Amino acid sequence: MTSAFAVAAGDGVTLPAPIGGEVTIKADTRQTNGAMTVLQFAVPPKAGPGLHSHLRDDELWYVLAGEFRFKAGDDMLYASTGGLAFGPRGLPHAFQNVGDEPGRLLVVTTPAGIERFFEQVAELTGPVDAARIAGIGQPNWLDFTGPPIGQSDPL
Repeated sequence: MTSAFAVAAGDGVTLPAPIGGEVTIKADTRQTNGAMTVLQFAVPPKAGPGLHSHLRDDELWYVLAGEFRFKAGDDMLYASTGGLAFGPRGLPHAFQNVGDEPGRLLVVTTPAGIERFFEQVAELTGPVDAARIAGIGQPNWLDFTGPPIGQSDPL
Protein backbone atom coordinates (compact mmCIF):
# COMPACT_ATOMS: atom_id res chain seq x y z
CA MET A 1 0.00 0.00 0.00
CA THR A 2 1.35 3.42 -0.94
CA SER A 3 1.31 6.10 1.73
CA ALA A 4 0.49 9.75 1.12
CA PHE A 5 3.51 12.03 1.18
CA ALA A 6 4.57 15.59 0.50
CA VAL A 7 7.89 16.94 -0.74
CA ALA A 8 8.81 20.48 0.24
CA ALA A 9 10.31 22.95 -2.20
CA GLY A 10 14.04 22.34 -2.29
CA ASP A 11 13.72 18.76 -1.00
CA GLY A 12 14.51 15.56 -2.85
CA VAL A 13 17.72 13.90 -3.94
CA THR A 14 19.65 16.25 -6.24
CA LEU A 15 22.17 14.81 -8.69
CA PRO A 16 24.25 16.25 -11.52
CA ALA A 17 22.30 15.76 -14.75
CA PRO A 18 24.00 14.20 -17.78
CA ILE A 19 22.99 17.27 -19.84
CA GLY A 20 24.53 19.68 -17.33
CA GLY A 21 22.60 21.36 -14.57
CA GLU A 22 20.84 19.20 -12.01
CA VAL A 23 18.06 16.68 -11.63
CA THR A 24 16.14 16.39 -8.36
CA ILE A 25 14.24 13.19 -7.67
CA LYS A 26 10.99 14.41 -6.11
CA ALA A 27 9.18 11.03 -6.08
CA ASP A 28 10.58 7.60 -6.84
CA THR A 29 9.58 3.98 -7.32
CA ARG A 30 9.40 3.16 -3.62
CA GLN A 31 7.36 6.24 -2.72
CA THR A 32 4.77 5.68 -5.46
CA ASN A 33 4.67 1.87 -5.34
CA GLY A 34 5.98 1.82 -8.91
CA ALA A 35 3.30 4.12 -10.31
CA MET A 36 5.46 7.07 -11.37
CA THR A 37 8.72 8.95 -11.03
CA VAL A 38 8.72 12.74 -10.65
CA LEU A 39 11.89 14.67 -11.49
CA GLN A 40 12.74 18.36 -11.51
CA PHE A 41 15.44 19.48 -13.93
CA ALA A 42 17.50 22.67 -13.92
CA VAL A 43 18.51 22.87 -17.61
CA PRO A 44 21.33 25.16 -18.80
CA PRO A 45 20.66 27.40 -21.81
CA LYS A 46 20.66 25.53 -25.15
CA ALA A 47 21.12 22.15 -23.36
CA GLY A 48 19.14 18.96 -23.73
CA PRO A 49 19.56 15.18 -23.94
CA GLY A 50 20.37 13.09 -26.98
CA LEU A 51 17.49 11.66 -29.00
CA HIS A 52 16.15 8.60 -27.19
CA SER A 53 13.14 6.37 -26.64
CA HIS A 54 11.66 5.10 -23.41
CA LEU A 55 10.84 1.47 -23.99
CA ARG A 56 8.47 1.05 -21.04
CA ASP A 57 7.39 4.45 -19.76
CA ASP A 58 5.44 7.47 -20.97
CA GLU A 59 6.89 10.92 -20.24
CA LEU A 60 5.27 14.27 -19.52
CA TRP A 61 7.28 17.53 -19.43
CA TYR A 62 5.82 20.51 -17.58
CA VAL A 63 7.74 23.77 -18.04
CA LEU A 64 8.28 25.43 -14.66
CA ALA A 65 10.43 28.21 -16.11
CA GLY A 66 11.83 29.05 -19.51
CA GLU A 67 11.23 28.14 -23.13
CA PHE A 68 11.71 24.63 -24.48
CA ARG A 69 11.30 22.72 -27.69
CA PHE A 70 10.54 19.02 -27.81
CA LYS A 71 11.29 16.79 -30.78
CA ALA A 72 8.85 13.87 -30.70
CA GLY A 73 9.06 11.62 -33.73
CA ASP A 74 8.88 13.96 -36.74
CA ASP A 75 7.18 16.77 -34.78
CA MET A 76 8.83 19.78 -33.15
CA LEU A 77 6.70 21.01 -30.24
CA TYR A 78 7.19 24.21 -28.24
CA ALA A 79 6.19 25.06 -24.66
CA SER A 80 7.11 27.88 -22.30
CA THR A 81 6.44 28.53 -18.60
CA GLY A 82 3.18 26.86 -17.62
CA GLY A 83 3.00 24.71 -20.76
CA LEU A 84 3.57 21.02 -21.20
CA ALA A 85 4.39 18.35 -23.74
CA PHE A 86 3.90 14.59 -23.75
CA GLY A 87 5.98 11.79 -25.24
CA PRO A 88 4.55 8.27 -25.36
CA ARG A 89 6.74 5.23 -24.82
CA GLY A 90 8.54 4.05 -27.92
CA LEU A 91 8.53 7.45 -29.68
CA PRO A 92 12.04 8.87 -30.20
CA HIS A 93 12.23 12.26 -28.51
CA ALA A 94 14.48 14.90 -26.98
CA PHE A 95 14.11 18.40 -25.55
CA GLN A 96 16.15 21.58 -25.54
CA ASN A 97 16.09 24.74 -23.45
CA VAL A 98 15.97 27.31 -26.25
CA GLY A 99 16.28 30.29 -23.93
CA ASP A 100 19.34 32.27 -22.88
CA GLU A 101 18.68 31.60 -19.17
CA PRO A 102 18.55 28.34 -17.22
CA GLY A 103 15.16 26.66 -17.52
CA ARG A 104 13.30 24.28 -15.24
CA LEU A 105 11.22 21.25 -16.13
CA LEU A 106 9.05 18.98 -14.03
CA VAL A 107 9.13 15.53 -15.62
CA VAL A 108 6.69 12.74 -14.77
CA THR A 109 7.25 9.22 -16.10
CA THR A 110 4.90 6.31 -15.68
CA PRO A 111 5.48 3.65 -14.61
CA ALA A 112 8.30 4.48 -12.20
CA GLY A 113 11.95 3.55 -12.45
CA ILE A 114 13.74 6.15 -14.56
CA GLU A 115 15.42 7.57 -11.45
CA ARG A 116 17.82 4.60 -11.51
CA PHE A 117 19.30 5.88 -14.78
CA PHE A 118 20.13 9.25 -13.22
CA GLU A 119 21.50 7.64 -10.05
CA GLN A 120 23.79 5.40 -12.10
CA VAL A 121 24.99 8.22 -14.36
CA ALA A 122 25.82 10.30 -11.25
CA GLU A 123 28.09 7.48 -10.03
CA LEU A 124 30.29 7.62 -13.16
CA THR A 125 33.86 8.78 -12.81
CA GLY A 126 36.13 10.04 -15.55
CA PRO A 127 34.95 11.30 -18.94
CA VAL A 128 31.25 10.77 -19.59
CA ASP A 129 30.47 10.47 -23.27
CA ALA A 130 27.37 9.50 -25.23
CA ALA A 131 28.43 5.84 -25.42
CA ARG A 132 28.72 5.52 -21.62
CA ILE A 133 25.34 7.20 -21.13
CA ALA A 134 23.76 4.91 -23.74
CA GLY A 135 25.28 1.91 -21.98
CA ILE A 136 23.59 2.91 -18.73
CA GLY A 137 20.37 3.67 -20.59
CA GLN A 138 19.92 0.18 -22.05
CA PRO A 139 19.33 -1.73 -18.77
CA ASN A 140 17.07 1.14 -17.67
CA TRP A 141 14.75 0.79 -20.70
CA LEU A 142 16.23 3.80 -22.54
CA ASP A 143 17.45 3.57 -26.12
CA PHE A 144 19.67 6.49 -27.16
CA THR A 145 19.56 6.80 -30.95
CA GLY A 146 20.88 10.25 -31.86
CA PRO A 147 22.47 13.50 -30.82
CA PRO A 148 20.82 16.33 -28.90
CA ILE A 149 18.40 18.33 -31.06
CA GLY A 150 20.68 21.34 -30.69
CA GLN A 151 23.04 19.42 -32.99
CA SER A 152 20.57 17.65 -35.26
CA ASP A 153 18.17 20.62 -35.61
CA PRO A 154 20.15 23.81 -34.83
CA LEU A 155 18.20 26.92 -33.90
